[in-house]
Amino acid sequence: MEVLYFAWVRERIGLPRETVSTQAATVSALVDELKMREDRYAVAFADMSAIRVAVDQELVDLDAPLVGAREVAFFPPMTGG
Repeated sequence: MEVLYFAWVRERIGLPRETVSTQAATVSALVDELKMREDRYAVAFADMSAIRVAVDQELVDLDAPLVGAREVAFFPPMTGG
């Protein structure tokens, strides 16, 4: 699956996107897998309350299933202005 990172999440991880092979059943399980890869992922995902997630371009919660998902995107909340 394609995993996309935006804004400061991308800056902390150092990549805009990557292809990830995972057996994770939920977004939360995917985050746990990513955090175990390297410190930069652990730092980026340290506070999941500050990150929003979209699966196949639909906003979801961390317990959302990943079965059949092609894309997961992580980004900070948007602010108006």
